[in-house]
Amino acid sequence: MAQQSSGQRVTSNMERRYTVSEKDLPVSCPLPWTVRWNSHPRVYLPLEPGTDATCPYCGAVFSLAQADPGDQG
Repeated sequence: MAQQSSGQRVTSNMERRYTVSEKDLPVSCPLPWTVRWNSHPRVYLPLEPGTDATCPYCGAVFSLAQADPGDQG
């Protein structure tokens, strides 16, 4: 699951970096659980291990978390 601050309302413009897992793919910005989920048009971002993807609207950066070797799906 994408990391988020517990107990805080997060907007796309507040949080600048998100780390997501393979279970969160495909990734779109804004994320559905953000307060301002409709702050700009939804855009799907290509994300592969070892690379970052940047939202062209708000500049949020997304990266893929390294898979846990013990996680078998």
